[in-house]
Amino acid sequence: MKKPVVFSLLHEQSIFMTAIMGLLTFLAVLALGISLSIGTGVMRWNSQWDLFATVQIMNPDAESKIKNIIDTNKDKITTVNEISTEQMKELMGPWLTGGGEALEKYLPKMYELEFNSKQDLQSIGQEISKQARFLTHADALKSSTSAGWKMILISTFVLLLTLGAIGVCISYIARNTAMLHKRELEILNQIGARDIFVAHQMQIIVGKISVIAASAGFAVAIPVLLLILSTAHSARVGLMAMLGLSSIGWTLLILLPIAIILFAIWITKKTTLNILKNN
Repeated sequence: MKKPVVFSLLHEQSIFMTAIMGLLTFLAVLALGISLSIGTGVMRWNSQWDLFATVQIMNPDAESKIKNIIDTNKDKITTVNEISTEQMKELMGPWLTGGGEALEKYLPKMYELEFNSKQDLQSIGQEISKQARFLTHADALKSSTSAGWKMILISTFVLLLTLGAIGVCISYIARNTAMLHKRELEILNQIGARDIFVAHQMQIIVGKISVIAASAGFAVAIPVLLLILSTAHSARVGLMAMLGLSSIGWTLLILLPIAIILFAIWITKKTTLNILKNN
């Protein structure tokens, strides 16, 4: 037999709580999804370039020495790409217009190297650095990686603010509901109902609303998140093209609405018991 609820929220307040909880859940899922996607993108970005480096030879006298170092350590190098003068001209095209022939004389000799391991990169890099400029791709792209981490911090901050807003809203609604039903609470106290029983009734009400709101917020947030990721991938630009969600990321996204529901139920119990004790 289904247990009757002692009292329920007013209709208008129930609609308001469902709407605000749904909106906040939408923002929380979106913030977490963006944060996880950027984190995945940063890790993919770093792993992609961890073993790459560029050698820039400004002194022509050092060319033979660098070539000898590369040939000697071929067993530690996966690929060697010697950038030709034509490729250099293409890269430097915008800066070579008008007097470009004079600037061509100062173009460095460049190699793009991919190493077998980070240890090989470091050891050979130290040797090459004595004769030419050795720049790892990871170091060259630090600004992009740093921007990614800053975006993660911003998304995490938004998520924390959203969860805080959920806690405040639930606490306020639970307090307001208790005040609206103050007479019913007094009657319950007079007939010997324990505070935990009253709090349990409130938890049932808030729990049902939270399930509906969290499910709706999650259902709307996921297509929006997928649209953002699809737009980023279609841009095919650097870090944006690396954004994505792993299986762990999807699991965390699914667990977030569940955590919000449990959090709402816990806040409701705590708030209701505090009100009953003070009254």
